[in-house]
Amino acid sequence: MIDFLQNYHNIIHYFLHFFGPGFIAYFFFKNYWQKAWIIMIVTMLIDLDHLLANPIFDPNRCSISFHPLHTIPAIIFYIFLIIIPNKYSRILGSGLILHMFVDLIDCLLM
Repeated sequence: MIDFLQNYHNIIHYFLHFFGPGFIAYFFFKNYWQKAWIIMIVTMLIDLDHLLANPIFDPNRCSISFHPLHTIPAIIFYIFLIIIPNKYSRILGSGLILHMFVDLIDCLLM
């Protein structure tokens, strides 16, 4: 099973980045799940911080704690967004936390 996950970790990574938000949106934001899904997909723009790295893409680099928007203080802020009693901040926070979780899974599969 581990070999399968390691061989297909890129496919798993991108699948979770696109369909994970849909799952969360559908089950936690039922009344406006489509809008929530789109907002959570937009949170993938957080990966623009990869442009600050040299080289920009390194398949053997773990994003967590390397890129500025993938650091522990940033993740704490994303958790704080979920606590704010505003549906849009919760959606943003949920998308960002999911993004960090998916990146962490990717790091573990390397």
